Amino acid sequence: MSRRIIIVTAVHGPSARFLPEAYKSLGEQELPDGWEWHWVIQEDGKTDDVAPYVPADERVTFRQGRPGGPGVARTIALAQADGEYVKVLDADDRLAPGTLARDLAALEGDNTLGWAASRVLDVLPDGSTVGFPGDPDNGPIERGAVLGYWKAHGFRSQIHPASLFVRRDLLLALGGWMALPASEDTGLLLALNSVSRGWFSEHVGLLYRKWEGQATGQASHVDPAERDARMAVVEARARALAHFQWHYPAEEG
Repeated sequence: MSRRIIIVTAVHGPSARFLPEAYKSLGEQELPDGWEWHWVIQEDGKTDDVAPYVPADERVTFRQGRPGGPGVARTIALAQADGEYVKVLDADDRLAPGTLARDLAALEGDNTLGWAASRVLDVLPDGSTVGFPGDPDNGPIERGAVLGYWKAHGFRSQIHPASLFVRRDLLLALGGWMALPASEDTGLLLALNSVSRGWFSEHVGLLYRKWEGQATGQASHVDPAERDARMAVVEARARALAHFQWHYPAEEG
């Protein structure tokens, strides 16, 4: 029986039209013998807008639920996550070739690593791409490093949470994504980094689409009062986890 990587995608009506491109990028992934992927698409709501774009593929599971934001949709999708690893893929993004194999190799090769991430390119409306100058070096990310950078650089992480690949059991132990209206993925990344070492790949792993309908482009996302509250909770959770000194793996060495 093949071992599985579960691809988790939260989607709402406006982003559904991009699902075929995300699916194409999944189809271009090559995995080692004995491994397969399964794509769980969770609609944040119950509409007729998404289903027409869901691929007819036995490797794809589509579910709907009452709206609660992308973090809620991804977390409830974990009910369908019957694999050892979970990979995030937002509906409007695409995986770069080789991404899944590199993520998998990193964690399969070192059981002290709880998660992996990779370099991300923004894809602008005109099709051009822009990289991020603050990428970490290729290799392991020690516990606390992401929080330190994030705090020192105006609450901006040097690792993009949309590129996350994580051990399912560790993800579940942390409760999935944070119950926030936004920054729920950054909150998860900082929590993961508080309790486990990670791995960063210098190779491009994700093509992150910039478009006018995306949630992070809306005015509410940058409302100062809400943003301050989100950042406060994200930081407090990460520091509390570090303070209690629980970590993955339970026994190192």
